[in-house]
Amino acid sequence: MRAFFEAGGIILGICNGFQLLVKLGLLPALDGKYFERQMSLSNNDSARFEDRWVHLAANPNSPCVFTKGIDRLYLPVRHGEGKIVPLDQATLDAVETNNLVALRYIDPESGQPTLEYPLNPNGSPNAIAGLTDPTGRILGLMPHPEAYNHPCNHPGWTRGETSALGLTLLEAGVRYLKAL
Repeated sequence: MRAFFEAGGIILGICNGFQLLVKLGLLPALDGKYFERQMSLSNNDSARFEDRWVHLAANPNSPCVFTKGIDRLYLPVRHGEGKIVPLDQATLDAVETNNLVALRYIDPESGQPTLEYPLNPNGSPNAIAGLTDPTGRILGLMPHPEAYNHPCNHPGWTRGETSALGLTLLEAGVRYLKAL
């Protein structure tokens, strides 16, 4: 993975893949410290597996190549251990200061980040749903963008409800690579 990343590759970790990236120390990689664990993920505050759809907002100031040009997403989550646990408050503060929060759980009505359950299904601090590294070439997120790859996957599709497909994250990664 190190060689792939150093060669300019991009890395996407979804759900268990996000857990792996965090535990390997590839995220958040503060101060360029890769492969040094600075966070973990733990059990959801609800103490149960969460299977629901959530509203997300992309951080427009994040360097993340996967979220460029994306405002909001509506995606499913399916996890029992999705709560971000930083090493300490200074680590969480540094993640915020460096705009490494790529995606947040939001209240769909206000558009604001939320800690309210079930809108934030795991209780992650600062409503963190996804993190990136300082280069923006690594993204880890708990929601499943690959599970919303066609309009009929949307839970309200029979009522005519749609939103940006989860594949928009993957498409943004491909656009980044094609522009190199």
